[in-house]
Amino acid sequence: MIDLGISKLALIGVVALIVIGPEKLPRVARMAGTLLGRAQRYINDVKAEVSKEIELDELRKMQKDVQEAAHNVEQSVSQSWNETADELRTIGQENAISPSSYGTTYVSTEQLARKAKEFRRKKLAKTSAIPSWYKNRHGQRNHIVSGSARMARHRAKSRAPVSFY
Repeated sequence: MIDLGISKLALIGVVALIVIGPEKLPRVARMAGTLLGRAQRYINDVKAEVSKEIELDELRKMQKDVQEAAHNVEQSVSQSWNETADELRTIGQENAISPSSYGTTYVSTEQLARKAKEFRRKKLAKTSAIPSWYKNRHGQRNHIVSGSARMARHRAKSRAPVSFY
């Protein structure tokens, strides 16, 4: 800011004391301090606004770049998808092989639902048939315990007061 040494400040103080007078000097100094503080706050606000605008401008540029990159990726994916679909169509037309020649059979939704239901039933029978002593021995959990409860189990127990012995 302004480079003022101690000797220059002392000279300015003596001149102000002579010009203004000793009774008005504290009021003038207080007013000068408040004006200086207001000026500094205003400068800081302007700096903050300028930096915010610069950041917003950079963000807008980054957003534009990201949108362009996403658009390019979308175009390349759709182009490769179309090329692959065309190749598959041409391969299918050249070979003209029926689906039954691959040995695959098509499954209906009713059959899938029935198989899923049977799987769930079998899975339940497998997991519930294990005896609890086996689960306890091999560390299989019966119910969920929170982390704090698990830590409380291993925490040192507090002793009972001596008066109860």
